[in-house]
Amino acid sequence: MNDTVSIGSSPRRIRQNNIVAALQTIYSHRRLSRADLARKLGMNRSSSGEIVAELTEGGLVQESDESSKLRSEQSRAGRPGIMLELVPDAAFFAGIELGVEHISAVVVDFSADVRASRRLVFHAQSSTVEEAVARGVELIMDATSKQMIERCKGLGISVPAHIRPDGIVTLAPIIGWREVSLKEIGRRAFPAEVPIAVENDANAFAIGDSYRHGLGGVTLFLLMETGVGGGIMIDGRLFRGGHGLAGEIGHTLVPGSGGQKFEQLIGREVLIRRYRDATGRTDVDLQDFLADVRDRVPDAVNIAEIWSRHLAYALLQACRLLDPDRIVLGGSVASLYPMVAARVAVHMSEGQNIPFPTPEIVVDGDAEFGSAFGAACMLHRRFLSLENEEFGSEDGGLQRSTAI
Repeated sequence: MNDTVSIGSSPRRIRQNNIVAALQTIYSHRRLSRADLARKLGMNRSSSGEIVAELTEGGLVQESDESSKLRSEQSRAGRPGIMLELVPDAAFFAGIELGVEHISAVVVDFSADVRASRRLVFHAQSSTVEEAVARGVELIMDATSKQMIERCKGLGISVPAHIRPDGIVTLAPIIGWREVSLKEIGRRAFPAEVPIAVENDANAFAIGDSYRHGLGGVTLFLLMETGVGGGIMIDGRLFRGGHGLAGEIGHTLVPGSGGQKFEQLIGREVLIRRYRDATGRTDVDLQDFLADVRDRVPDAVNIAEIWSRHLAYALLQACRLLDPDRIVLGGSVASLYPMVAARVAVHMSEGQNIPFPTPEIVVDGDAEFGSAFGAACMLHRRFLSLENEEFGSEDGGLQRSTAI
């Protein structure tokens, strides 16, 4: 977890901090014994037990089924340690990615495991913001039950745009939105009154991957769809830069390209357009192109080679500026990378005279839903913090969460 729980002086504040710390610790370890939890919290067993009892009564924490089975099987050998885990169905969090040519939706449970995901073709440039948000909410509604919506604790929305902290889209050149209150539109469209967060799509992708893997160091994230967005995580924290635009290498002009930007050379649109021009077919899409690269069709392989050279150049520039430990690729175009990884490595090696360290380059495990997943994780992270009104209220009491 990236949230640091500050220690207040009042008993109520201390208790709230302990509740949040316990939930964060159990989440980050998935399962913990009562003794290990007390040790990690720096509390005695009695005090830790009181927190666990409250969380259990509130329906947020449970004894794991695995440990229950183990106790039954080993009853004659003595009582083993009781393992604690979050109750997956205690809360749900929804995330929507509003892309240029698609909308993705993800719902995660209290353990931050994906419980539903949906994706549809949608052309944002020819639609209103309200239409885009409404379709995203429809995807969530179609993928979940009424009970899950009732237990939804937050909605995250990601979009390829520069976004102010108050949820205002100030500039989204690739889809034409400007000065749009995306948070307010989301609040009107969603059927439940929940906290809403809005984030740049690449930043949301970075948050989601880091939330899942919890890696430190410096990581560059590239989200490759029609446009190419970038996000930077440093020791588990998102680096935004001076104006919230750090990592946006997709808008960098490429020398010798006739004034083109990186996203015009390695994005989804250029691959499809080049392959249609090469084959004379107007009906081919990205999946057709990827399949033909896999089958070693010459036209497809030639275009993939050009793409690998441009990607290598983009990564080299980013590496010299950031010196990342790791580069994570996401978005639908990321599926091309494993097929040309060796060529990208060759081009990166040829592109530098000094043998600088080369970062690990990987494709996100769920590349097409990475941004929507990250949007949902933003609200999961908020729930496990003092921003959660259920922990920060005056009485600090936890409401009982009934099982679905």
